Amino acid sequence: MFHVLTSTYLQPPDVIERTRPAHLEFLENEVAAGRLLLAGRQGSGAGGVLITGDLSAEDVQDIVERDPYTQAGVARYDVVSFNGAVRAPGL
Repeated sequence: MFHVLTSTYLQPPDVIERTRPAHLEFLENEVAAGRLLLAGRQGSGAGGVLITGDLSAEDVQDIVERDPYTQAGVARYDVVSFNGAVRAPGL
């Protein structure tokens, strides 16, 4: 299954910015490992969006739990899972 993880910030921007460097490093490592395909801030600035590769629900929960934003309590995630039946070549 593929997954869309939508984060919602729970703290003011100045608090989030203190955790942002660790969060970005975490995301870069997850992309390099092939677990995340895309990551970025929502256009509204209310949080972010992560798109996973083909992962189990347990692997996604592990990503959420290891994210520095989750560990610092500055964001929460909602997850939508889908089968990715129609996909671009290479996915």
